[in-house]
Amino acid sequence: MKYSNGFRSRIIQKVLSNGGAVSRVAKETGISYITIKGWLAKHKDGNLDPGDGSDDPLPSQRSPVEKFGLLLEGRALSDDQRGEWLRQQGLHSEHLTLWEQELGTMMNDKHIELNAENVALKKENRKLQKELERKEKALAEAAILLTLKKKHRHLFQDEGL
Repeated sequence: MKYSNGFRSRIIQKVLSNGGAVSRVAKETGISYITIKGWLAKHKDGNLDPGDGSDDPLPSQRSPVEKFGLLLEGRALSDDQRGEWLRQQGLHSEHLTLWEQELGTMMNDKHIELNAENVALKKENRKLQKELERKEKALAEAAILLTLKKKHRHLFQDEGL
């Protein structure tokens, strides 16, 4: 997944402002620990160019993780600060609204998918439980028949039948 230089720079700034707590920032953003460590190493070597935003993806091309991070960042700002922040990011307020709807739809779809999977698993579990009960009954029946057969031989063995 390709992250924009601006996004990488914001993540590095977040790490640096948190005293180098890469694991905390990784958990907050959903970006792997190793990826952030690599960005941090490039930043320290001077190889991570913050860029002028020209290679930043279009708002519609950003990853869901990046969109979510920007949504959270934008919601934390006051209306006055948000306007400046949007200009710096090359976004419009409509992008935030669209992303919020898009991410909400993605979460709802995932929720529906998980519920359907849960229902299917419960149905399969009930089927397997019934099959197990049937097999346990058959096993108990077979054990009784085997026991009766052995006792029958012992009882009537003396009589010569």
